Amino acid sequence: MTQEKSNKQFFQGAFVLTLAGIISKVLSAGYRIPLQNITGDTGFYIYQQIYPFLGMAMMLALYGFPTAISKIIAEKKDNGLFSSDFYRIFSITTFFSVTFVLLIVGFAPYIAAMMGDPALIPSVRMVALVFLTIPFVSSYRGLFQGLNNMKPTAFSQITEQLLRVCIIIGVSLYVVYQNQSLYYIGIGGAIASTVGTLGASIVLYVFLKKKQVFFHASEQASVTWNEAVRSVLGFGLVITINHMLLLLLQFVDAFTLVSGLIHNGFTLSDAKIWKGIFDRGQPLVQLGIVVGSSLALAFIPTITTNRLNKRKKLFLSYIRSAWKFSLYLSAGATIGLITLFPHVNQLLFLSNNGTKSLQLLSLTIIFAALSITTASILQGLGYMYRTAGFVLLGIGCKCILNVLFVPRFGITGAALATTISACIVLLCNLYQLKVILNKQIIRLPWFRFLCSLGGMTLVLLLLNKFVFPIMLIQSRVVYAVYLLLVVLVGAGIYFFLLIRLRAFTKGELEVLPFQNIVGYLMKEDKYEREY
Repeated sequence: MTQEKSNKQFFQGAFVLTLAGIISKVLSAGYRIPLQNITGDTGFYIYQQIYPFLGMAMMLALYGFPTAISKIIAEKKDNGLFSSDFYRIFSITTFFSVTFVLLIVGFAPYIAAMMGDPALIPSVRMVALVFLTIPFVSSYRGLFQGLNNMKPTAFSQITEQLLRVCIIIGVSLYVVYQNQSLYYIGIGGAIASTVGTLGASIVLYVFLKKKQVFFHASEQASVTWNEAVRSVLGFGLVITINHMLLLLLQFVDAFTLVSGLIHNGFTLSDAKIWKGIFDRGQPLVQLGIVVGSSLALAFIPTITTNRLNKRKKLFLSYIRSAWKFSLYLSAGATIGLITLFPHVNQLLFLSNNGTKSLQLLSLTIIFAALSITTASILQGLGYMYRTAGFVLLGIGCKCILNVLFVPRFGITGAALATTISACIVLLCNLYQLKVILNKQIIRLPWFRFLCSLGGMTLVLLLLNKFVFPIMLIQSRVVYAVYLLLVVLVGAGIYFFLLIRLRAFTKGELEVLPFQNIVGYLMKEDKYEREY
């Protein structure tokens, strides 16, 4: 009973953590649209230049260090938790954070110069603040997760995002309406992230006091310094890299895109504007990846090597289904966004600038979502170092391709480089999974899937060509309502065709929501066999 209760608590906690992650990612993507509307493309460019640093701090504090710390806590908790163990863990994260802060502050002029914009120096230096909060928030999160209590991490994550969003929007409004320098937006973004992380720390501290987690007061430690360093820094950084594919791609653009555009003949002022236009695609791509990966991964239970060996056929079916859901969702989001992008660009960002390039960037959704899904399966099987290596390989390719493509093709070259790099990471992950399982993973009803995708695309194109011109849209609200209805119609047609054309197995249909509608659409005798 105790084991069953522990398993139930673990899966409930994992679900809460997944849900909090989805909400936070939606918030993280969503606030950047009003931010661009308020500050314009130049203001948005300034924020996006420092955003990768803020994102790195967030990933370290949310995924990397807490996962490594929770691993130590889980392994040692049966023998008691010693205060000296927690002190060692906290000391290591503090040493890392302080070192990183000193490097950022000291090298800020060089970082800004590499970005091609010396005016970013104060913003880059202010970014260092958020790294000082990492030891507190990551240690608390790791402690709770090691004790199988995921709720504190979930609540702290949502609190952090809400504070960040409110403060950065408030700062942007103040800067614009008080006619302050747009570069204060970068400083404000760093302060917003720092306050958000401090808020998360307070939430975690309240949970700590409420749950009364005690350590044995002892100078004895069950974890040696070498073990702690290897786990927290080694394992923790690898976990962080595994969660940073999209963020690291943005890092490369932050350092190479403006200088590449200047080599293309742009002035610095124009290069900043076009970097801001290119960054319009980032929140939309992020939302598409959330749709294509997070929801698909919710369909798989925890995959481990032990479980796979015991019930290989069952877990292979889980893996195939997860990959299929990820493909269907990410492909639908990708093609839908590409088809509707002229409207999306005009509605959300008030101009059609960069539409073609951003349509190309949208292809990243399908490759990145499938890569994240495949990498998550590999990590469950113990290959997290390998998947981190694939991410770094993709980032290396992105660096090379940006240098080659941006001076020649501008932001279209950057979009192409991102798409190719994400595709390379996906191919590496797929090859590794095939080697491990020695089975064909991608076994799909391709014709039925492509027919469903084609049907949705045709409907969207027809609506664009014949319905939109007669709507006589004169307000943004009406435009938003129209576009929302078009998206709902497209999604409805897509899933209607997927179900009626038997693109799902019977078992997969049973986990879909709205079972009454699914049952009405499907014909039972058609789903008796699985392909």
